[in-house]
Amino acid sequence: MASILSRIVRRLKYGRPVVIVSGLPRSGTSMAMKMLEAGGMELVVDNIRTADEDNPKGYYEDERVKDLAEMKDKEWLDGARGKVIKVVSSLLNYLPESNAYKVVFMRRNLHEVLASQAKMLDRRSEASQTDDQALLTMYESHLEKVQFQLRFRPYFEAIYLDFASVVAGPEREARRIAAFVGGGLDVDRMAAAVDGSLYRNRRTADGAVAGQG
Repeated sequence: MASILSRIVRRLKYGRPVVIVSGLPRSGTSMAMKMLEAGGMELVVDNIRTADEDNPKGYYEDERVKDLAEMKDKEWLDGARGKVIKVVSSLLNYLPESNAYKVVFMRRNLHEVLASQAKMLDRRSEASQTDDQALLTMYESHLEKVQFQLRFRPYFEAIYLDFASVVAGPEREARRIAAFVGGGLDVDRMAAAVDGSLYRNRRTADGAVAGQG
């Protein structure tokens, strides 16, 4: 009850929440951003990072987010109230407490995440400095900490979406997102923004991951 009350007080004090799309890299965050844009929400993006083979629909990022850990003046985030901004999961901890946040958190099978990241690195002629098993352990621990943070910090409310479930049932998941952020969005357009052809690394029944990116 105290947590609910504190959220109400925070909403009254700081106004409309900032909608955050978050998750690990390659977990479907850009897809979620595109859905919210199609539904009618305004995005906070700078378009500095442009679309490429890894993200043909675009990255939907704002470069300022990358500096949150070192940034002292974060008042610019006040301008994101009622809008949507993408913040990778490792930077959620650096969001200022002077806002209320509704977090749309994307989850994806970690083997698929690793496969997609590996394809991206390969296209850039780069190599991972950490083996897959170590990365899996690190990601699992990280996600547990993030979930705890989102649950118990009063300025966060969160909804969790599975990447594969969004691709398989975009109408259902679009309705969930719209209800969470406050309704009033065009659910049909949100669902239509999901491009299943971009689900290019899928875990098969035998546990392997097949795909092209």
